[in-house]
Amino acid sequence: MKRIFITGFALLALFQVRAQNVPTDSTSYKSKKLKVEEVNLVSSYYKQDGENSAVTGGIGSEHLTDIANTIDVKLVKYGETGIKHTFDIEAGIDHYTSASSDMIDLSANSSASSSDNRFYPSLTYLRENEEKGRTLAIGVSSSTEFDYQSFGGNISFSQKTKDRNGEFTAKFQTFIDQLKLIEPVELRSPGSEGYDSANRNTFAGTLSYSQVVNKNLQVMLVGDVISQNGYLSLPFHRVYFADGSVHQEKMPDTRLKIPLGIRASYFLGDNVIIRAYYRYYSDDWSLKAHTADLEIPVKLTQSFSLSPFYRYYTQTGTKYFKPYGDHTAADEYYTSNYDLSKFDSSFFGMGMKFTPLNGLIGLKHWNTLEIRYGHYTRTTNMTSDIISINIKYK
Repeated sequence: MKRIFITGFALLALFQVRAQNVPTDSTSYKSKKLKVEEVNLVSSYYKQDGENSAVTGGIGSEHLTDIANTIDVKLVKYGETGIKHTFDIEAGIDHYTSASSDMIDLSANSSASSSDNRFYPSLTYLRENEEKGRTLAIGVSSSTEFDYQSFGGNISFSQKTKDRNGEFTAKFQTFIDQLKLIEPVELRSPGSEGYDSANRNTFAGTLSYSQVVNKNLQVMLVGDVISQNGYLSLPFHRVYFADGSVHQEKMPDTRLKIPLGIRASYFLGDNVIIRAYYRYYSDDWSLKAHTADLEIPVKLTQSFSLSPFYRYYTQTGTKYFKPYGDHTAADEYYTSNYDLSKFDSSFFGMGMKFTPLNGLIGLKHWNTLEIRYGHYTRTTNMTSDIISINIKYK
């Protein structure tokens, strides 16, 4: 846990001199020079435990830890015609250890699969016409780890209504991925060297509309259509059949997902906000799910607030799932990954937000410190905990 807090405050110190010299814009001045508008430093620690590892056929340890650090920098300038240009630059790196991944070679705590690093940078450009309430955005991203390489792109368009109380957004995203086909050790061809590879493509379209209903209530409707094709299994997931034989997970090479959601925020006076969210999900693997989320930020003082939250999730499970030893040769597709099984889950915790008037440790522009803790439980006997810290410069 020390690593999380040291990382955040070390990066804060790095920006100290610059933060003291950046002037605050007045409402009448719009900078024609590129300047730092906001910086977010986020670190988190995640830990999970369970006994249904897909690497060992639906049984075995799911113990995993992950330390993640990201930095997000927003740069802004106004053009001669008053157009606002925003550049959002983000970079993150994770380090994880996984008992289940280590069992690819059936020798825990000894193989290269027991830990890995993931690096994921992204860049987004937004062009906003504030007079017309219109925004166009494009972005690119990538994610790299030992057995996985992903490249992404997105484009979006937003338009506010004439009274500025509503906003329509359309977004399209694509991810082009390549996987190394790392097989369980006992299924590899004798004398084979290196790994084959396979492709996976994801295309997602999103339509959303947000509306200020009155001074207290805001709502948003969101709909997605997500299409995937290519190698959609994971090559190191084992499946044990009823006759004792072991196989690689095998899933269809296409998947269509349709989530629909509604989000609402109700301002209960000046110090309390009720935020609620519901999503329905369905796909052509026969998996259906419902998500209900509630968060209630409460402002206790001018500079301190608490945000208790709770999320309930339930899914039916895909028709291709069976537990250890239940699949047979009659099954065309098969998995023992409990993420695709029937289960219910709960995620609850608390956020704390501190915004001192004079800034953090006397630095005026480093004005926000947020800490969140959440505990997750699932009816498949998996549990996890996550703690994160966010330090903001603005």
